[in-house]
Amino acid sequence: MSDIAIKVENLSKAYQLGDFSTGTISRDIDRWWARIRGKEDPFLKIGEANDRAIKGTSNIVWSLKDINLEIKQGDAIGIIGRNGAGKSTLLKVLSRITSPTQGNIKIKGRVASLLEVGTGFHPELSGRENIYLNGAILGMRKKEIARKFDEIVDFSGVERYIDTPVKRYSSGMYVRLAFAVAAYLESETLIVDEVLAVGDIEFQKKCLGKMNDVSKGEGRTVLFVSHNMGSILQLCNECILLDQGRVEKIGLPEDVVKDYYNKSVNQVSLFSGKESDIYIKQLFTCNSENEETSNFSHSEDINLRIVIGINNYDPIQNIGLALLTRDKRRVFTVNKALSEFYKAGDTEIIVDFSIAGGLIAPMNYSFLIALNTRTGLITYDMQDDICPVTVFDNGTEFAFAEGMDYGCIIVKDKWKRINS
Repeated sequence: MSDIAIKVENLSKAYQLGDFSTGTISRDIDRWWARIRGKEDPFLKIGEANDRAIKGTSNIVWSLKDINLEIKQGDAIGIIGRNGAGKSTLLKVLSRITSPTQGNIKIKGRVASLLEVGTGFHPELSGRENIYLNGAILGMRKKEIARKFDEIVDFSGVERYIDTPVKRYSSGMYVRLAFAVAAYLESETLIVDEVLAVGDIEFQKKCLGKMNDVSKGEGRTVLFVSHNMGSILQLCNECILLDQGRVEKIGLPEDVVKDYYNKSVNQVSLFSGKESDIYIKQLFTCNSENEETSNFSHSEDINLRIVIGINNYDPIQNIGLALLTRDKRRVFTVNKALSEFYKAGDTEIIVDFSIAGGLIAPMNYSFLIALNTRTGLITYDMQDDICPVTVFDNGTEFAFAEGMDYGCIIVKDKWKRINS
């Protein structure tokens, strides 16, 4: 179809571990001859998925396996997955930096890619010379590059050093100029790996804005790999989840990101019965649909379900709860009298404590739960640093700063101009 920018059919990429030789000169020649004719390697062994958590039995690892994709012109596609899932390999194949072992790729027009610091730049050349070199590689004429030159330099913020060899640039300056070149030179497809993490926060925000303009404003196709889910959700209209070299899911970013986080199974905390007057029997977190999970988007309510066993009820009994950051700082503490839930004859009470969506910043948290008296003189039971949860960014204004410490609470701020 005419609106298809990238079409990938049965794409696979294998890497051989260890010795690359087949063992004999004649077999090496056969392998070389097969490659020249575009045939499959006759000595390529049946390999394994790229799961680095287990020891394999083959010296062939499939970094990508049976990938089929159709990407439309003007789409902004996020590619996510664990380390080793095949994200960077896919981008390298699409950028024609490495060739596939099997399958076909059809790409409409020119591709500009930013995959790792220094890619496409000659260290001995100045920033100015590298801009013209990259434009020439894309097939642009000198006059075309000159038209974009001032915009590239202005965006990158390295004007003072534009005639200095790039080998003297810091990694941040390198990335700033490399992104500006990739974004402003005329290509139909822009491919960006997670190298933007090298730049400062303000520049990352600037890059996301430019990629959004490239996709929505200029109708160019963007492929973006990042571990920053907030950025993926802000920028992309579709998302691809890779796992062990295979496409696990393609769909709306919100759905795919949630699936990615939910691959880690929530550990329900169970406790054996105690002889104490009241005790904690069970703790787990769930969403508003009562589905057990430990992963929540920023806008979702978090429900901590507490199952309390009662051997001997007393009106002075209390539930104390604190939310903790992963370095065990308290975000807040609350108390609730058990009498508000108790009914005569109860031997068990199940209560939910809810944290409203949008309140706490995207981060990792856990809970401290204590059953005590309201005076705090008696503690019947306590579980510390329990029920870990992850709150991930689903496109807030802080998405560009995911992973940075900008506080734990996101307030609904109110501003008012006083002077006329």
